Amino acid sequence: MAQSLFITLKNARPDCQIDVLAPTWSLALLERMPEVAKAIAMPLSHGQLGLLDRIKQGRKLRFECYDHAILLPNSWKSALIPYFANIPVRTGYIGEFRWGLLNDARKLDKSLLTMTVQRFVALGLPDTAPLPPECPIPTLLINHEQQNAVVKKFNLTPSEKILALCPGAEYGAAKRWPANYFAEVARHKIARGWQVWLFGSDKDKAAAEQIKSEVSGDCIDFTGRTSLAEAVDLLSLVDTVVTNDSGLMHVAAALDKEIIALYGSSDPNFTPPLNAKAHVISLNLDCSPCFKRECPLGHTRCLTDIKPGQVIDVI
Repeated sequence: MAQSLFITLKNARPDCQIDVLAPTWSLALLERMPEVAKAIAMPLSHGQLGLLDRIKQGRKLRFECYDHAILLPNSWKSALIPYFANIPVRTGYIGEFRWGLLNDARKLDKSLLTMTVQRFVALGLPDTAPLPPECPIPTLLINHEQQNAVVKKFNLTPSEKILALCPGAEYGAAKRWPANYFAEVARHKIARGWQVWLFGSDKDKAAAEQIKSEVSGDCIDFTGRTSLAEAVDLLSLVDTVVTNDSGLMHVAAALDKEIIALYGSSDPNFTPPLNAKAHVISLNLDCSPCFKRECPLGHTRCLTDIKPGQVIDVI
């Protein structure tokens, strides 16, 4: 979603250089964004204060002579590095009492900026710009040499039709469609000559194993076997993606894939897949979105009542 901001900045000032300070895991995505000149690995993990490390990182960045910093997180600690880097313009939402650390502090109007991507893009515009802003569609570039290398590494023979299943969601079980439902979709497409590829991290291995067992192993399981860069290159080869609301959903959207995105405890109006080809399925029950990691009512009907047949019909 941050790429929409980068595109907006480049459209306004084609000669600007955009460097991005971001978690190490995300560098593989930033390398595929043509708007980004340099990706800088954030030395601290999510939630870690590391005050001295942030001061050191900020002072180190002084030598880059940046003229503008845009802060996407709303936390107090995220504003420390740009402050100690002496960057003259530091833009962000007021957040956690960041007066002083920010000198271009914006008040977030959630009624106008209902989507995360809109909030990001608005920070790259003058504070007098009309809202909500137009949000460019993210697009990740694919290097065919890297693509061919990952095909060779996994000894793949891609077919004409490939279905990707992304059964994980880092946030929690209330965002995960049942594994046996994914398996039913897989069986249906395998019977019609499609290949089915499973994507996710080590944490998604159990779901992938269940899907594989229910389709007698007739799918290729990449969960926990790829780097993020390799997962991006492999997803670039598929036709259709069935996914929970997850990071891989946004990657697939930026690769311009046909997507069936399944929403349970989260809100498709807040973080939708940014792709005109995406089909969102959400039941809009009275109890959702609750934004909980586990269903507070114990039934997860917002997901279990989305039946495999509905997804198959959309495909």
